[in-house]
Amino acid sequence: MTPDQIAELRPRLGEFAADMLGCLARSDQRATGELYLRGLLTDGRRKSMQPMAERLGVDHQRLQQFVTSSTWDFTAVRRRLSSWAAQAIGPRAYVIDDTGFPKDGPASACVAWQYSGTLGKTANCQIGVSVHAVNDTCSAAVDWRLFCPESWDDKAWDDPEQAEKVRRKRAESKVPDDVRHVEKWRLALDMLDEQTEWGSPRLPVVADAGYGDCTRFRLGVEERGLDYVVALKAGTSAHPGEAEPVRPPRNGGRGRRPKPHYPKPASSLREIAMAAGRDAYQEVAWRQGTRKTKGNPSAAMTSKFAVFVVRPANRDIPRADDGTLPAKLLLVEWPDEANEPTDYWLSNLPADTPIDQLVDLAKIRWRIEHDYRELKTGLGLDHFEGRSWTGWNRHVTLVAIAQAFCTMVRLDPKQDAPA
Repeated sequence: MTPDQIAELRPRLGEFAADMLGCLARSDQRATGELYLRGLLTDGRRKSMQPMAERLGVDHQRLQQFVTSSTWDFTAVRRRLSSWAAQAIGPRAYVIDDTGFPKDGPASACVAWQYSGTLGKTANCQIGVSVHAVNDTCSAAVDWRLFCPESWDDKAWDDPEQAEKVRRKRAESKVPDDVRHVEKWRLALDMLDEQTEWGSPRLPVVADAGYGDCTRFRLGVEERGLDYVVALKAGTSAHPGEAEPVRPPRNGGRGRRPKPHYPKPASSLREIAMAAGRDAYQEVAWRQGTRKTKGNPSAAMTSKFAVFVVRPANRDIPRADDGTLPAKLLLVEWPDEANEPTDYWLSNLPADTPIDQLVDLAKIRWRIEHDYRELKTGLGLDHFEGRSWTGWNRHVTLVAIAQAFCTMVRLDPKQDAPA
């Protein structure tokens, strides 16, 4: 935003900041928090401390102290943001993903050479896992976790000398003792638990194949009583829905009777989808795009989809006493211009769920790509230059609030400013 736009919206920003930061005990903390939000929202290539301070005309140490060493609880602020999102956005789902934060050196908390899907390569970076409350038109990043690689977990090292080096590194970056190496999918489940603890709505969970292909993640979502629509890779194995296990006879009529099993090996999702043929697929529209053509004047986004009942095959999936694997819905996309299906999603929604509802949820994940683009390009999500674990968490929380303010203004641009 330009300085003039910030000035015009400042009363609304002040009210919004007071709501989001109302849990901060001290008035000077709340005032500096609003100042930091103004810095994130004001135009400028860099949203790190010194450039923001220069644009705001303040000492950068004031911003630095607020984010890195002041005493305020970012978790309480996220709870307020999640509550706001539930009311203002009316989310239809939680979308889970992770994103990379490139770094030049080795000192920032939990930085390591690791693969980042958003960067598209292995790089020296931090990785943040996030949960977004989304609907078809807007969204909010309501929770975050900084992924701790094994190289930052001293308890993962057998070498005492190396473990001591890691402990010193953790101390320098102020990584709490209870932050350990945990898989990203477990961090996602922790955040879903946190949403429940905060009283946020219980919504379907949407994620890409990085999470969907993890059987334990899907089981964890189900154990929490939540629905999911998650992407899978084409090679994931499953039995057709009609397949039934059989119990082999005893060998010679003696001994323990063998456990029932499926007589045929599991197929890949690609094989199941291809076997149905193109005639099984129907055209479904899921949202309005921006590119209007003569043939598509409404810019409706459409493709061909089909739904199958399948029984995912994996040793971690519990079976019934008769050996039956649980039945799930498989949503497959096969565009007219493609030689074979392009995308696959698995869901535990009821068998009679309409196909357009499945498609809407599967495709709603585009919102998180929009979020990351806006959070990084416009609001400086990955511009934080501090090294501490607390500083990273506070920065991403404040950036998420800045984005939520932008969303609020877009939802109601003509709202009267507060007195």
